[in-house]
Amino acid sequence: MAKKVYTVSKQKSDKGILEMVKLGLSLVCYAVVSCTVLAIVNNFTAPTIKANEIRKAKIAMESIFPSADNFEQIENFSPVTGTATMSVTDGYFVQKDGKVIGGVVQVKGPTYDKAKVMVGLNLDGTINGVQILEISDSPGFGLKANKPDFFLKNGKTFYGQFEGKDASNGFKNGSNFDSITGATITSHGLGNIISEATSVLFTEFEKAGLSK
Repeated sequence: MAKKVYTVSKQKSDKGILEMVKLGLSLVCYAVVSCTVLAIVNNFTAPTIKANEIRKAKIAMESIFPSADNFEQIENFSPVTGTATMSVTDGYFVQKDGKVIGGVVQVKGPTYDKAKVMVGLNLDGTINGVQILEISDSPGFGLKANKPDFFLKNGKTFYGQFEGKDASNGFKNGSNFDSITGATITSHGLGNIISEATSVLFTEFEKAGLSK
């Protein structure tokens, strides 16, 4: 009797192990297929996504510097950011009639969540314009920063209030720009992002001998 019980138990055990192996192999197959499909989809969509990003950036630059006739990518552009949470990319010198009149950069950094902002700076150190390319903060408050129909008490949009301001000392919420009521963290984060952008541009101006 004991031998018979042992044999049945062993058969069940072997069957259980076999089922586990089959399940494991199935999961591996699904994972391989999923990764392959994702890779194929990415190969097809990545160029389109990149092209859309370039088009969006070009529109933003032309909006910030509408009088410009050329945007020349800054050579050897590798900015040293002031914080590991900031990412500065795509630096351009802005030209008009063959002369550099300013620069633009994109900066991605933390707000309440995160945002990507393009900032244009004149050679005299004043902001020529700001465009918020992406922001993923709360719809009720943080996203007001990018709404063209939302106005602060000063009568300007959040991003529009920076135009013409001296950027030499950066931007501090409540000191040299107004925050959005109920979205102080978003406002503070955007101020830091714009400050980072102008700091990088000041450095690039100096490296190119364009400082005034």
